[in-house]
Amino acid sequence: MAKVIAEKVQEQVQVDSLKMVEIKHTRTMQDASGNDVEVVDFVDVKSVDEAISQCEAHKANLEAQLTECEAELAEYIAIRNAE
Repeated sequence: MAKVIAEKVQEQVQVDSLKMVEIKHTRTMQDASGNDVEVVDFVDVKSVDEAISQCEAHKANLEAQLTECEAELAEYIAIRNAE
């Protein structure tokens, strides 16, 4: 599932207002003619700070998974190369 991220423009601009982002979660489907079309599944609107925090947490999780995968791969290679 892809994402389209854009700044959310607020109608009433306040001096201390938070910046917001709009995240459109999309997927590709085929129309009746067999052409690929991009469809919006749902839209999230959140503060840019919240979006950054969530993205950093997701990145940390992925980095931990990568570390585990690299260790597992090293074990498999060691078994393959053992004689």
